[in-house]
Amino acid sequence: MEQNPQTQEITKSDESSYEAKDIQVLAGLSAVRKRPAMYIGSTDAKGLHHLVYEAVDNSIDEALAGFCNKISIIMHKDGFITISDNGRGIPVDMHPKLNRPAVEVVMTRLHAGGKFDKKVYKVSGGLHGVGISVTNALSKELIVEVKRNGKVYQQKYQYGNPVTELKIIGDTDSKETGTIVKFLPDEQIFSTTEFSFEILSSRLRELAFLNKGVKIIIEDERTDKKNEFQYEGGIISFVEYLNKNKNPLHKIIYSNKGKNGVQFEYALQYNDGYQENVFSFANTINTYEGGTHLIGFKTALTRVMNNYVEKNKLKGIKLTSEDTREGLTAVISIQVPEPQFEGQTKTKLGNSEIKGLVDSIVNDSLSSYLEENPQIAKSIVYKCINAAHAREAAQKARELTRRKGALNHGSLPGKLADCSERDPAKCELFIVEGDSAGGSCKQGRNREFQAVLPLKGKILNVEKARLNKIFENEEIITMVTAIGTSIGEEFDITKARYHKLVIMTDADVDGSHIRTLLLTFFYRYMQPLIEAGYVYIAQPPLYKVSKGKLTKYVYNDEELEKLLNEIGREETNLQRYKGLGEMNPQQLWETTMDNDNRTILQVTIQDAVEADKMFTLLMGDQVEPRRKFIEMHAKEVVNLDV
Repeated sequence: MEQNPQTQEITKSDESSYEAKDIQVLAGLSAVRKRPAMYIGSTDAKGLHHLVYEAVDNSIDEALAGFCNKISIIMHKDGFITISDNGRGIPVDMHPKLNRPAVEVVMTRLHAGGKFDKKVYKVSGGLHGVGISVTNALSKELIVEVKRNGKVYQQKYQYGNPVTELKIIGDTDSKETGTIVKFLPDEQIFSTTEFSFEILSSRLRELAFLNKGVKIIIEDERTDKKNEFQYEGGIISFVEYLNKNKNPLHKIIYSNKGKNGVQFEYALQYNDGYQENVFSFANTINTYEGGTHLIGFKTALTRVMNNYVEKNKLKGIKLTSEDTREGLTAVISIQVPEPQFEGQTKTKLGNSEIKGLVDSIVNDSLSSYLEENPQIAKSIVYKCINAAHAREAAQKARELTRRKGALNHGSLPGKLADCSERDPAKCELFIVEGDSAGGSCKQGRNREFQAVLPLKGKILNVEKARLNKIFENEEIITMVTAIGTSIGEEFDITKARYHKLVIMTDADVDGSHIRTLLLTFFYRYMQPLIEAGYVYIAQPPLYKVSKGKLTKYVYNDEELEKLLNEIGREETNLQRYKGLGEMNPQQLWETTMDNDNRTILQVTIQDAVEADKMFTLLMGDQVEPRRKFIEMHAKEVVNLDV
């Protein structure tokens, strides 16, 4: 068992040859523009970013084969985006069967590339496997440049069709090779053509962790933002990154084994918290929906822990899979020559033979490690045993809560002012800070589709509490009962009674804290509600400005300054709202609840890794990192009511 990453040289593929004859053509590029969602999943922001991933995946394949160690992504002000690498460069000689330059074949033919016979690439990524040709087809304009043979070659395309011949545009060092793809997505295809620096950074960070030593740089010329990712420790560095600001119980456990042409590695570390953080990858693709590799890992983990308990005659309790994953941070990564992806988003590994293979590798390596490191073994196993006792306590607390009438779908909290509509898709629940604001909301709402639930005080910080303590928190149970989904192992999103959950708190320090506590709860225990787009944050106004017959609500200081400059500062009546309770029902309706006038922010998870880090930082045990964060960002706070 390896404790630390070993510095490894890039191992090159057996076949370093990569020529036009290696490009196989399976199908033509038809119907992509007619039915783009069939090829990239959707035509919204997710599909837009998939265009970039197809180009980046080609560069990653070069890295996996041992020929690339630097990838660069630049987001330009004019809407173009450039992806470049220092790999071998797409072949430029004539394709023997099609009598066209190989690079043109790759760019214009669906399923054309060097990945199909496993000679050029033993393992390759790519989510849907449709290739760079789909990126080309869905771009208004695309330019490809190839550095190869001491020359720089260029070809231009529009809507997937070549508009120039492949031509030499310059000379370069004979040893300098690589590919540059620059494209502008077609606004007629996509609902948005604005790339997100955060979304791309999240994926690129993953790729850097999964490809040890490869440097990946992303720059945004629109905002001058820049990220540079390079991790010599690979997935060990990934686990270190995930557990930053947490309290680990031991050194990272790491294993990397090959079997039957499949390479599997895992890194894991327990911390003293209660959240599970397990990421699984197959051929560098984030398998959000899991699959056979993750099942094999979890099965082996549970068996190993139970075997250790039994062998060492520890407290007689049977550990469940959930018990063995409390406080676990782990990254598992597998490389499969012929991956089979399932699920709606093609992010679930389906190869049946992988489950047993991973199970065997983890069982053998982890069992050996625990035997060789008894102190670490005991700290991990006792953590799992404590989790099992807490689970039993949570079950008793759940049953007690249920007997009291809470958590029953037929019994709603008395403080909930429900709506008359019964279609959840049309219903909104306002979770409001305090009885005073709650009373105004109840009076000002549209009773047909808007429900109101006032909360008393601050809910429990669930970052520092197990599920059994959560069941003892009256405000949380009231909220869970009103929403209808339950929590923990009984959570069921299909039972959500509202498809808009609007957090409404005061615009002061206490309000911000309550909002953060609520978001922490939703993220840790009801995350599917956020992923489904059900969670929102209300934006009540900060000011009311009156002058003559003009009355206007203002939501931030920048907007206030602009308005005062327009109407003049003399004889202006300015009211500052310190809390929702200062607004009467009509004002709350007009500013915060009326569909036609209000502004509400939808809560999304663009970057799960960074979201986890932020909740740990803000709500976790370690004070020093939180203090540094506050010092760093204090100047960004415009309004602070203490």
